Amino acid sequence: MKTFLSATAVCLAVFPAFSQEVITPSAAIQIKTAVMAAPEEKQADATVLGYNEKGDLVELKKGKNEMICISDDPNGKGFSVSCYASDLEPFMIRGRELKKEGKSFQEIFDTREAEAKNGKLKMPKEGATLFVLSADAENYNTTTGDVSDTYLRYVVYLPWATPETTGLPLKPSAPGMPWIMDPGTHRAHIMITPPRD
Repeated sequence: MKTFLSATAVCLAVFPAFSQEVITPSAAIQIKTAVMAAPEEKQADATVLGYNEKGDLVELKKGKNEMICISDDPNGKGFSVSCYASDLEPFMIRGRELKKEGKSFQEIFDTREAEAKNGKLKMPKEGATLFVLSADAENYNTTTGDVSDTYLRYVVYLPWATPETTGLPLKPSAPGMPWIMDPGTHRAHIMITPPRD
């Protein structure tokens, strides 16, 4: 009995190590799924960033339009891909750099705020949209690239915008109602979260 219990304990200790193995989907699957977040007419010509076997973010496909899409992070929870207008790329790149340095959310915010104010960080002047498509992990097949029961939300970046300049509230008072987040900052953006079915 003692031997059986010891063997069971070893199996239980080893099993999580195998179950947590990270598998990076092929470049083709990453491209296929990443562009799902973009408007249909923008998908074919979008630039796609994805992950190599080392977990580094690399360019998988050079696009021909203003849309940049990022594939699902194999180390992340669930399924999440995003696409955004290229005017947001300096903002996104700087965020990734600071995150890689181990900076906290607040440190990243403060650094980009200061750099946007002094002109070092270029922000979109006319606004730029981010599309985020997500799903539960069990609804994503990493081999075929099939994803089901997805949810799409939208973020429109309008640096320095406020409730007064946009007429938007600071929180939604109805399902799906647009509202403004981080008003008056470089990261001011309109949140649009459609009701879930």
